Amino acid sequence: MREAVLLVGGQGTRLRPLTLTTPKPLLPVAGVPFLTHQLAALRQAGVEHVVLATSYRAEIFEETFGDGSPVGLRITYLHEEIPLGTGGAIRNAADGLQSEPEDPVVILNGDVLSGHDLAGQIDFHCAADADVTLHLVEVPDARAYGCVPTDEEGRVRAFLEKMDQPVSNWINAGAYVFRRSVIDAIPADEVVSVERDSFPGLLAAGRDVRAWKESAYWCDVGTPEALVRCSADVVLGFAPSAAFTEPPAPAWFGDADHPPTDASVSGGSAIAAGVVVEPGAIIDGSIVMAGAVIGAGSVVTRSAIGSEAVVGNGAVVLDSVLGDLARVAPGAHLAPGTRVEAAI
Repeated sequence: MREAVLLVGGQGTRLRPLTLTTPKPLLPVAGVPFLTHQLAALRQAGVEHVVLATSYRAEIFEETFGDGSPVGLRITYLHEEIPLGTGGAIRNAADGLQSEPEDPVVILNGDVLSGHDLAGQIDFHCAADADVTLHLVEVPDARAYGCVPTDEEGRVRAFLEKMDQPVSNWINAGAYVFRRSVIDAIPADEVVSVERDSFPGLLAAGRDVRAWKESAYWCDVGTPEALVRCSADVVLGFAPSAAFTEPPAPAWFGDADHPPTDASVSGGSAIAAGVVVEPGAIIDGSIVMAGAVIGAGSVVTRSAIGSEAVVGNGAVVLDSVLGDLARVAPGAHLAPGTRVEAAI
């Protein structure tokens, strides 16, 4: 039985005010909670049992996915009372695993959508008899990231912090396969970072850490800009997801009576059920959550509009975020980067 751990305990502070009411992994991407895309990828890779390592607003995860049967998996929930870092969270979640010491366990950060061959990564890990195998993705400029140099056989040689002249453009993409015994060796009930503590420690101990190098679609949804872009990419067909079975289209609508004939909705926008789009409105590349109202003649571009928020008639919302129940007055203009929690 293949198992996985999903790290979903973060507070998502960069996505506020959206995350004041909803954990980051449950924000909608192409009409479904983001985590649904990751769970579908795990199921597609042959994973049967998933442990969700929860912390912030933990109860909402179980309310959303139950025992996992709606997504074709068995899900166990393990709560982290205090933040323990990525390594500590993985170790805490190990109490819910059932695999043997030599079995592979997939670990995913709960904010990354990746189109890479996860089943191939698992098979590579097993064939190499590695202790850990990381998915690496190549970026044009690695100065904003730590980089991960490897040898010709895919063995990781170092984990390097940000630098002005990176020795490699391959970076950690946040999808790992661990030998179960390596997880069990992480100190329990301690703050541990796999990136800064566990991985370098494994290299120092001479353990076999491998790289699965594949530059497939990859998006970290940790910011409003990335969340909106990722959702649009799924709707437009640029980002593969087994959880989204609709054909590529200019927009996705949760209601059967959409799209409105007297408004323009494009750019991969995702319009949830119960949204009211009034005549003359223009929505481009945005997420509009359940029950929101987009007023007549308004413009919403590359923005996230929270549940039951209202954009007044003639208002302009550019590259901005409206929290649940937020209000934008008729005729208002929101500059890029604006975040609204209440009426303005």
